[in-house]
Amino acid sequence: MQVNSEQTTRPAATRPPDAGAPGAGSGGAVERGLGGDAEKAAALRKMKLLALSLLIVMAVIFVFAFALQKQYPWLEYVRAAAEGGMVGALADWFAVTALFKYPMGIKIPHTAIIPRRKDQIGASLGEFVETNFLSEQVVQEKLASVDIARKAGAWLSGPGGAERVAKEGAAVIRGAFKVLNDDDVQAVIESMVRKHLLTPPWGPPVGRLAERIFADGHHHTLVDLLVDRTVDWVRDNHETVSRLVSDRSPQWVPQFVDGLVGDKVYVEILKFTKAVQADPQHQVRQSIDTYLTSLAQDLQHDPVMIARAEGIKAQVLGDPEVRELASRTWGTIKAALLGAVDDPHSELTVKFKAAVHDFGTRLVVDPELAGKVNAWIGDAAGYLVKTYRSDIAGVITETVARWDAEETSRKIELQVGKDLQFIRINGTVVGALAGLAIFTLAHLAFG
Repeated sequence: MQVNSEQTTRPAATRPPDAGAPGAGSGGAVERGLGGDAEKAAALRKMKLLALSLLIVMAVIFVFAFALQKQYPWLEYVRAAAEGGMVGALADWFAVTALFKYPMGIKIPHTAIIPRRKDQIGASLGEFVETNFLSEQVVQEKLASVDIARKAGAWLSGPGGAERVAKEGAAVIRGAFKVLNDDDVQAVIESMVRKHLLTPPWGPPVGRLAERIFADGHHHTLVDLLVDRTVDWVRDNHETVSRLVSDRSPQWVPQFVDGLVGDKVYVEILKFTKAVQADPQHQVRQSIDTYLTSLAQDLQHDPVMIARAEGIKAQVLGDPEVRELASRTWGTIKAALLGAVDDPHSELTVKFKAAVHDFGTRLVVDPELAGKVNAWIGDAAGYLVKTYRSDIAGVITETVARWDAEETSRKIELQVGKDLQFIRINGTVVGALAGLAIFTLAHLAFG
C-alpha cells in the first residue's frame, strides 16, 4: 500500500477525509465547514456508514451461508445472493472512491479523477456553461418570458417602490461623494472650463451671438431701460447738473450767470433725453444700433477687437479666478445634492419619487412602452452575453484552476457524495439480486 507523505505529516485536525476504505468517514477536515457544510458532512458520514454496514451484513451472511450450505442446501441461494451483493458493493465503492482519490492509497490508473483532471473539468464546465447557458438566443428568450418591464413597473408603482429607489439612489450619491476627492473633481472642472471656455477665442462667437440679437431687435428693450433711467436721473438731479456747469465756468463769470447757464443746460439735457425716450426712431437710438452692429462685426473679423476681447477674458478669468470658480461650482453642487438627498421632503426627492412612480405606472398600463423596455433589456443582455460570454465563462475555468486539487475534491464530494453513496447501496442490492438470479438460472440449467 502506498501512503502519501502529505497525509503522514499533516496534523490530524486538518487531514483530508480518508476514503481509502469502503466505509471510511469524511474526517475532521470536513467538520471545519460551517452551517450547511457541517450538515452535509454529517449526512455524508451517515450514508457512508450505511453503505459499509450493508457490505458487512452481506459478508456475515456469506460466511454463515457458505459454512452451512452443505447441511442446508437452500443456503446456497443465500450464499449466491450475499456473494453478488459483496461484489456489487465493492465494485461501486471502488467506482465512487476513484472519483475523488486513490482507492486504499494505491495509484491505480484512471483513479483520483477529480484531483488529477481538475483543470480539464473546470475548462469543460466553463465551455458547457458558455455554450448552453450564455447564448444570446437563450438569454433573450428567457428575458422575454419573464416580462421584466411590467414586473419592475408593478414594483416601482407599488407601495414603497419609489421610496426604495430614492433611498438607494441617495445612498449611491452619498457613497460617490465619499469616494470622490474634492481636489480631483475641482481639477476636472477647471480643466473643462479651460478647454471649453478659456481656450476658444471669445470674440467671434460673442460677435455672432450679438449680431443675431441686434438683428432681431432684442437689444431695444435694454436701450429703452437705459434711456428711461437716464431721464429719471436727469429729472431728479437738477442741482447736480447746475453745480457741474458752475464748477467748470471761468472764475470771472458772475455767479448769477452760472445759475442761468446751469438751468438752461439742465432744461436742454432733460428735453433731449425725453425726446430720445419718446421717439423710437431717434437719431441717438439709430446711432446706438449702428455702433452695436459695427461692434458685433468687429468682434468677428477685426483682429484688434478680437485681441481686446481676449485681453478682457484674461483679466476677468485668470488662473486664481478659474480655480475659485471650479471650487465654488463643485462646492455648490455637492452641498445642494447632499442636502436634497438627506431631506426626504426636499423638492428633488419628492419630484424624483413622483417620476419613478409615474414611470412604473406607465410600464404597467402602457404595453407599447413595456414592449420597448423589454426589447431594450433583451438587446442589451444579448449584446453583453455575445460580447463577454467567453470572459464570463472564463471566470469558472480560472476559479477552478486556482483551487487546490485536494480541496476541490473535498468540496465536490461534500456536495454530491451523499447521493453517490446511494450508488454503493444500490450496487449492493442489485448485486445480491443478480447473484441470486445467476445462481438460480445456472442451477436450473445444469442441476
